[in-house]
Amino acid sequence: MREKPTPPEDYECCESECSPCVWDTYYDEVREWQAEQTAAKNAAEQPASDTESSQ
Repeated sequence: MREKPTPPEDYECCESECSPCVWDTYYDEVREWQAEQTAAKNAAEQPASDTESSQ
């Protein structure tokens, strides 16, 4: 599992409305990371719920 993305440093954004901006890239990475975390959590909870329902 990868670590949560770190926000860009102040000096990394030139504030000239680049596309994509380093902030756009950061937010995309955070969304992907959050989806991975949710999927991992759901996968970890799935066997427990399967076991409970079969009892």
